[in-house]
Amino acid sequence: MHRWLLKSEPGDYAIDDLARDKRDWWTGIRNYQARNFMIHDMHVGDGALFYHSNCAAPGVYGVAKVCAQAATDDTQFAPDSKYYDSKSSPDNPRWRCVQIAFVRKLKKPFLLADMRHIPELEKMLILRRGNRLSITPVSDDEWRLITGDKK
Repeated sequence: MHRWLLKSEPGDYAIDDLARDKRDWWTGIRNYQARNFMIHDMHVGDGALFYHSNCAAPGVYGVAKVCAQAATDDTQFAPDSKYYDSKSSPDNPRWRCVQIAFVRKLKKPFLLADMRHIPELEKMLILRRGNRLSITPVSDDEWRLITGDKK
């Protein structure tokens, strides 16, 4: 099993939205490395840290899990979508998405400002200068520290 950090702007889709919906497709990813993570490395059952970005208090707000393998991201074909890609076609789609399911909200958000001061998290990709990937791998130790899970 792999672990992931999934970034979302809470004004677009927040952990409370996933809690309400129970599951949703992780659409709108338009970075090839993040897309390739979904296609080749993310599997049903993998855990995901739900991270709020571009907000007053960025950080991990909840836990989700991958519940369906990568499928075609239909937002790439919708001209009215901000994720529309005129160079993509149904015969040869560029973009994929996995489905995630809500697991739980954290009792207290694990904020980016706090993460920066924890030596055990210094290798997390989210903390690297210039990292803008919306999907990044998370080690088992990082997962346990952030979620409080024993395993």
